[in-house]
Amino acid sequence: MQRRSFVRHAGLAGVLAAGAAPAVVNAQATIRWRLASSFPKSLDTIFGAAEEFSRQVSALTGGKFVISVHAGGELMPAFGVLDGVSNATVECAHTAPYYFFGKDPTYALDCAIPFGLNSRQMTAWMYEGNGLKLLREFYAKSNIVNFPMGNTGAQMGGWFRKPITSIADMKGLKMRIGGFGGKVLERVGAVPQNIPGGEIYQALEKGTIDAAEWVGPYDDLKLGFFKVAPHYHYPGWWEGGPQLSLYVNSKAYEGLSAEYKAVIENAAALAHVDMQAKYDGRNPAALKTLVGSGTKLHRFPKDVMDASFKAAMEVYAELNASNPAWKKIYEDYSNFRRDQNLWFRFTEAGFDDFMQQQKL
Repeated sequence: MQRRSFVRHAGLAGVLAAGAAPAVVNAQATIRWRLASSFPKSLDTIFGAAEEFSRQVSALTGGKFVISVHAGGELMPAFGVLDGVSNATVECAHTAPYYFFGKDPTYALDCAIPFGLNSRQMTAWMYEGNGLKLLREFYAKSNIVNFPMGNTGAQMGGWFRKPITSIADMKGLKMRIGGFGGKVLERVGAVPQNIPGGEIYQALEKGTIDAAEWVGPYDDLKLGFFKVAPHYHYPGWWEGGPQLSLYVNSKAYEGLSAEYKAVIENAAALAHVDMQAKYDGRNPAALKTLVGSGTKLHRFPKDVMDASFKAAMEVYAELNASNPAWKKIYEDYSNFRRDQNLWFRFTEAGFDDFMQQQKL
């Protein structure tokens, strides 16, 4: 097998085990890139994914390819990273693509949309379905090459000063919510606010907002939301499997050797799995701590879920009629979601439902 082909297809573990890394080291001269994150350093799960990616790139190249990682606001605003990579201000970024739905709602399909794919289904669509191919075509107009790099799994529904008992309680509610979920919440009467992670606590504490969602117990505990809003709702129907992405400037990427391109791909894939593992591993203990501290758990009422689902489908139908880029990708996404849910109904859902009722 040719060396380049081997590096490209063997995967991270195979490259390391087979001793291919030295060949990569000699591929080209030392490279230094900067990565702009949309997240604060305090979030070792999300921000940490970019750090893990950087470590792997360095390890696979014997320190010849160095990527410095910068928190949101360090090099540019948290929501400025797309433009930063597109304009080649930085070589790469790590972000949640749905932050940029205001530029084009299609970006959200690279992250999460309300009542969309769960984390496993999203990964399957990207790698086994047409997701990566279609999104690469979409990102080309922005001079970006995208890679999946992390997923939180299904999220919680957020922190509220007062519990939500019916859809009527959503009217006029000022809620921090990232990405596409806000467009649907508007339809049911809420007032969405798109606020970076590092600024949420202050807004909730000062009463600038009535509610806020971030990710789940582990991150939420670190951010302290339970101290100012005791009611914790679930599930986060707008984020059943939100995927984070690595953005690489297309010119910078094309300037790499085939070996270094393979390093980028494999390091991002490892960071992708690593983030999900961290959340799944750390959320249970954090949730116990939150409940022990007085947090009150509430499931969203059925009328909230039903009204939100109906509103989401209306938004998607309107976008299909007005946005060709959205329609092309959403049609494939929607078909994949339908088949995945049929399959999961007979496997994952049935198994999980039984196991979660057992006393182990």
